[in-house]
Amino acid sequence: MLSGFKAFILRGNVIELAVAVVIGAAFNAVVQRIVDSLINPIVGQAFDADSLDGALVVALPRGGEIAFGAVIGAIINFVIVAAVVYFVFVLPMNKLRPKVAEAPTGPSDVDLLGEIRDLLRAQVAQEPGASPTAPEGPAAPVAPATGDATSSDPGATPPPPAHKH
Repeated sequence: MLSGFKAFILRGNVIELAVAVVIGAAFNAVVQRIVDSLINPIVGQAFDADSLDGALVVALPRGGEIAFGAVIGAIINFVIVAAVVYFVFVLPMNKLRPKVAEAPTGPSDVDLLGEIRDLLRAQVAQEPGASPTAPEGPAAPVAPATGDATSSDPGATPPPPAHKH
């Protein structure tokens, strides 16, 4: 039981999550200080309030109040946190991360089906008694194989086995 707990704690993603929580708490203190010391006084001057929490307060008729300023303050706080996280952490990490080369793309399904059609036409042309050229245009539908070895054409060869990837 203790070894399972040790394996869980020592996983990379658990350690990274713990570091992120600690950094997030410290970062929140910095952002809160910026909002309290810089944003609130500026907005407070505009709305004649000490902070956003006291700005744009609407009294309700039966008591209570709606604090629009507090909501706006929370949104500003969120935007600041998101901007700092993006510009201080995400953007530099994306520039430092090595570029992964995209795997070369192969032919499309349509190209592969065209190659199969051409190979089938070439195979039919090589059979004795077959016409040397197959008609152009879309191929006639082929009946699905039934899986039994008998065929109506005694000279027909069985299809090659399908390769599974």
